[in-house]
Parts: sequence; structure tokens; C-alpha cells
Amino acid sequence: RCNFEFDLCDWKQDENDDFNWNLRTSSTPRLGTGPAADHTLQEPSGHYIFIKSSFPQLPGQKARISSPVISRRSKNCKILFYYYMYGAHIGSLIVYQRTTAEHEKILLLLTGNQGNFWKSKALTLDGDEDFQVIFEGVAGKGSGGAIALDDLTLSREC
Repeated sequence: RCNFEFDLCDWKQDENDDFNWNLRTSSTPRLGTGPAADHTLQEPSGHYIFIKSSFPQLPGQKARISSPVISRRSKNCKILFYYYMYGAHIGSLIVYQRTTAEHEKILLLLTGNQGNFWKSKALTLDGDEDFQVIFEGVAGKGSGGAIALDDLTLSREC
């Protein structure tokens, strides 16, 4: 489980992207730049990771973060996470399952404004090879939008 209160846990910034997910709090919020509080603590001092759709990011540029490698022997493995996607020019959030042979399968694709609040998703992870989970944030067309993630939890079966 990673709540980002201290660091990125065992999640790694992907090297094959355009920019990075940023660790952040909401203690200095600006309108339209992210949630008013994290999901874990429900406080402005709580941490989460986020990307924004504004300079220096260009529309379509991607930030990716990847989980540790998960064994293919995991049965009924799931990932539960909380996401926040709000703003007029929000891009996309894509969740992939990537095998060690670099094959990527899209598990979830969300585009555009999803509301000014945290939402949760649970995705089933399966396969015949060891794999990783990748969260990809794609910058939108203009300023005024943020994508945030918090409380990434792999089920015990993983």
C-alpha cells in the first residue's frame, strides 16, 4: 500500500515518458490545480501524487509511474486506488498492466473532467507472466486541470 505520506514507496518514475508525477500537498492550493485535501488523511497537509495540464507540459505529453514487479503466481490479484481528475482542460488517466516482456494491456482509460472529488477504482490483475501496473497521466490542452492519485493498494493476493 502506498499513501505517499513519506515518499513514492516502491513505485518508480518511468524513464520512457515526458515528465514526472509530483509528490504534493494541498496546503497551498490554487483554484483548479488539484484536490483541497489528500484522500488518506482528508487534510491539506496530506500527500498525493499529481500532474497538471499546464506549462511546461505540452498537450499529449505523458507522465508514468510503475509498481514493483508482481509475480504471475498471484491469483485474484487486484489494485485499488483513488483518483482525482478535475478541470476544464484535463487530459487522460490510463492504467496498464505491463509484462516483463514489455507487452502492455490497457486496464482503464479515463478522459476529461471526472468531478471535483476523489473517486475509487478496483481493477483485476491477471496473466501468465510477471508484470507491473503502470499509471499514465496525459496532459490536456491548456491550463486548468489536474490528475491526482492516492492510496494505491495491491490486494493481499498479489
